Amino acid sequence: MIKIKEGFKGERFATLPEGILQEYSRNPLVRNLYIRKMGFFPHVKYHYVQKEKGCDYAMLIYCTGGKGWYTIGGKTHEINENQYIILPSRVPYSFGAHDEDPWTIYWIHFKGILADRFVPSNHTPRNILPGDYSRLQDRLNLFEEIYHSFSMGYTLENLIYSSMCLYQFLASFLYLDQYRSINLPTHKEYLLLSAKAVHYMQENIHQNLTLEQIAGYFKYSPSHFCTLFQKETGVSPINYYIRLKMQKACQYLEMTHNKIYEVATLLGFEEPAYFTRMFTKIIGMTPTQYRKQESSVHQDELK
Repeated sequence: MIKIKEGFKGERFATLPEGILQEYSRNPLVRNLYIRKMGFFPHVKYHYVQKEKGCDYAMLIYCTGGKGWYTIGGKTHEINENQYIILPSRVPYSFGAHDEDPWTIYWIHFKGILADRFVPSNHTPRNILPGDYSRLQDRLNLFEEIYHSFSMGYTLENLIYSSMCLYQFLASFLYLDQYRSINLPTHKEYLLLSAKAVHYMQENIHQNLTLEQIAGYFKYSPSHFCTLFQKETGVSPINYYIRLKMQKACQYLEMTHNKIYEVATLLGFEEPAYFTRMFTKIIGMTPTQYRKQESSVHQDELK
């Protein structure tokens, strides 16, 4: 069996030298909870990690696609799409991607005086399912913000900021009801099927949903769902979904330094060339042209 720890197509991860971490971890604003390493692995076939003696950090694994497994305390658990696990420090374990349906994961190694307080007492996977009031994209947006700050963490200020944000990020998993209560609807128009469907699409913007999957979630046949959605919006569900993806792509191109193929992967496109064609068709220019244009606009605004 092939086993790979790192080195996957489309992967992103950020880490800091151990010496810098040790120096900064003495800071009162950092030492209680801070990041050792973090990243994003898309469709990582043959991914495998074994810690025979455990390690000195806890690890969050958030699966947003495919599935994997982990073994701890003599028991093997399967972890599926929209589930997470927080593995403790100082305990032997191993984990890896499923052979036929490898997972897509966001992950963080974290340490600090309070790190163990963020590790659940049991080691079973927990659900983070999309729903009417879920905030999946808010959580992933926060991950990107932390990633950006941490990847520039050679300054103490950036590491402090990423550490502060880590509290909220971990709380969004461990205190799920409180996290979601912020997003309770306040307008009657949210009762429209299209509003609920658009929210569901936004929560799954990094997936590659089909019409059947979207309609099935709301317990409609694809044809009936399509009719109802188009009546309320004037646009077909899949057309709307793709336009939401392109809107998100514009945000990535403006606000991050991700490469074009990384943006495509983040939005569920297996082929970057297809992503570029769809982006060009809907936005009217290639992703590269869009990034260049927006970059020049921002530069002009600063003059």
